[in-house]
Amino acid sequence: MSLIKYQRPTIKTLEKRLSEKRKYIQLLAGPRQVGKTTLISQYIKTAKAPTYYVSADNQSSEGSMWISKHWETVRLKLKTSKRKVYILIIDEIQKIPEWSEVVKKNWDEDTRNNVNIKVVLLGSSQLLIQEGLSESLAGRFEYIHLGHWTYNEIHSAFKLTPEEFAWYGGYPGSMDLINNEQRWKDYINYSIIDATISKDILLLTQITKPILLKNLFELGSIYSSQILSYNKILGQFTDAGNTTTLAHYLKLLDASNLLAGISKFTNKPHKKRSSSPKFQVYNTALISAQMNTSFQEIISDSNSWGRIVESVVGAHLLNNRLDNGYAVFYWRDGNDEVDFILKKDSEVIALEVKSGIIKNRSGLNKFNNLFSPNKVYVIDNSGLSWQEFITINPKELFN
Repeated sequence: MSLIKYQRPTIKTLEKRLSEKRKYIQLLAGPRQVGKTTLISQYIKTAKAPTYYVSADNQSSEGSMWISKHWETVRLKLKTSKRKVYILIIDEIQKIPEWSEVVKKNWDEDTRNNVNIKVVLLGSSQLLIQEGLSESLAGRFEYIHLGHWTYNEIHSAFKLTPEEFAWYGGYPGSMDLINNEQRWKDYINYSIIDATISKDILLLTQITKPILLKNLFELGSIYSSQILSYNKILGQFTDAGNTTTLAHYLKLLDASNLLAGISKFTNKPHKKRSSSPKFQVYNTALISAQMNTSFQEIISDSNSWGRIVESVVGAHLLNNRLDNGYAVFYWRDGNDEVDFILKKDSEVIALEVKSGIIKNRSGLNKFNNLFSPNKVYVIDNSGLSWQEFITINPKELFN
């Protein structure tokens, strides 16, 4: 099955909301290269109302006037066509300076004048929300998150095995290149990593040390599934600034769905903020694209492959947390460690991944004695395998 034919389940959410009475702007946002434009193209083909699609890619020179120009065009089309509703779709909205104020102005004007134009905005990463939506459009939008592809989606569309998914990750646009690993790695590095950092972070946020940001991402990817103190990270770089700068940059990488710094689980919030981060990529392609090894080579190296396995489990947990309302942590006390702790409301779940890496395995018992989690899961080949785990929605782990 091809990317164009496969429809992600999110399209049903979009269809339902746009069939309802006009009330909210719909924001479809997520990381680069996960199929936002493809999904909206699929929607347009079957939409029951007329649509007007424009992309702000390479249109920033016109400024916010560009938005108003197209909005007026849709108003004219609605008026002259005698249609009851029109749908305005603006792609890459974050590329227009001060876009949120102009969207607010036009949306509110239509609301006052009973103009039935429904609006869909597409943009890359949660930085989009931080750069305007939370203030200018508060109360006027609904967020539809389109995250990284799950294993079930990649398998349905491209028939990858769990092992191939763990190595090549879930970027659908790269699937045609996996038979040529160097070409595939170049695509991930230039079209996704470099583009996200240079266009989604550096253009939207004031960054005083852009090289440090890129180096932090590279280090965090290579050390995915491992815990590093900020002081140890500082020791890896020259002109690294301080721990506050590193923590801020890590939050930006997290908001861009590239790399997270998972916090330590604790009942004391002040200790959670000061804990060393456990690096975790959102997509394992971000690790393997930077490694000087091939799929066939690494799968026979139990220790290196074990890191990939832990990271694909961690990525699965991260990518599902927003839609399912749980938080992800790790736990460590001295040499005792638990790979992942999930918390939803008052329910706590401990999850240990046995991936072939030699570890101190007393952590699960100690955590159980200290915190009495509601459930404990061990992912290994004798029970719940990692291959099976990545086919399960983590919400099923909870009551």
